Amino acid sequence: MTDIASLDVEAREVFGAAGAGRAVVEPLVHNPKNGVTAGVWRVRAGERSAVLKVLTRTKKAEGRWAASDEPRHWNHWRREAHVYESGLARLWQPYGIRAPRLLACVERPDGDVALWLEDVPGEPATAWTVDRHAEHAHRLGAAQGAVGAIDRPWLTRRFLRQYVESNTLGQELLDDDEAWQQPLVRDHFPPGLRTAMVRLHHDREWFLQVMEGLPRALSHLDLWPANVRADGADGADHRPASVAFDWAFAGDGALGEDLGNYLPDTVFDLFLPAARLPAYAAAAYDAYLHGLRESGWRGDERLVRLGVCASAVKYDWLTALMLARAGEEQLDYGGGRTVPAELRYRERGSVLEFLAGWAAEARRLAPEVGFPEAPSGR
Repeated sequence: MTDIASLDVEAREVFGAAGAGRAVVEPLVHNPKNGVTAGVWRVRAGERSAVLKVLTRTKKAEGRWAASDEPRHWNHWRREAHVYESGLARLWQPYGIRAPRLLACVERPDGDVALWLEDVPGEPATAWTVDRHAEHAHRLGAAQGAVGAIDRPWLTRRFLRQYVESNTLGQELLDDDEAWQQPLVRDHFPPGLRTAMVRLHHDREWFLQVMEGLPRALSHLDLWPANVRADGADGADHRPASVAFDWAFAGDGALGEDLGNYLPDTVFDLFLPAARLPAYAAAAYDAYLHGLRESGWRGDERLVRLGVCASAVKYDWLTALMLARAGEEQLDYGGGRTVPAELRYRERGSVLEFLAGWAAEARRLAPEVGFPEAPSGR
């Protein structure tokens, strides 16, 4: 629970007299492992509500999820506050993607930072149709094409490399025959997946160099349906804007990288069935490219496609994780409920197979646009 005394003072600032001693607090789903997040709550006072997110660097966290004081580190503890305070979270708003409104940013006596944010009432992207996801992709393309690259001392640099290299759990199992014969893996991973994902792992450095050499754009870098919802009000085009949450990883990314994260994550977390991924990904990619072109971007489309396809390297770690956890209870994001293990492994296996296709396309495409050829397969 957040500090009661601080909560009371801050609630009065946000809600006025209505917040005095009347706040009701409801925990919200988030990643509890992350050391930068002390907690996320919906706070209600009468008929008004807000979302409170407390950033910290003192929470105990294991390994890769530890908070960092280094401003460029992918898990820098104060980055999200900087993004809101600086106004960077509003740069995409003219193109149909905005952040929740910042109601207050409070430096607490204990050193934590309390972000009080608008409680957005619209439909969560976890329940969107394919057409609505494609519309969001169109807006993302328009925003990234128009805004381009942005730099601040506290934005991430080389996020993808840092993130992937911090995920080491189970990597020794990739070449372990017994790990691949576990029933959940053997029965639900597609034939040939082992060869493809082991090669992706061994080609990781090549993929990272490709991603780092592509055209740049201000990127969210944690864009997935659980971090997006529709605005509750109609926008200028009479359609609700997309509202993007959780800007903690924001920084420098390749064109196409955010989309390359958003699409597979929609299925990895069971928001859409894997059978729909090929058509969904094609529609969203076309919409993203259309948005880029509408923004005035006139670059080589193959570079955008390469950014999407080569971003498959972000999930190099996931295969190893699935091997390591095939004997464990399967929990959803946030750890609040159990997920059927067979469903998770079947759906994720299908997505990993799809990403292997992206990786193969990236290997073919990269030399066409000036990158070295990928290493030969093992």
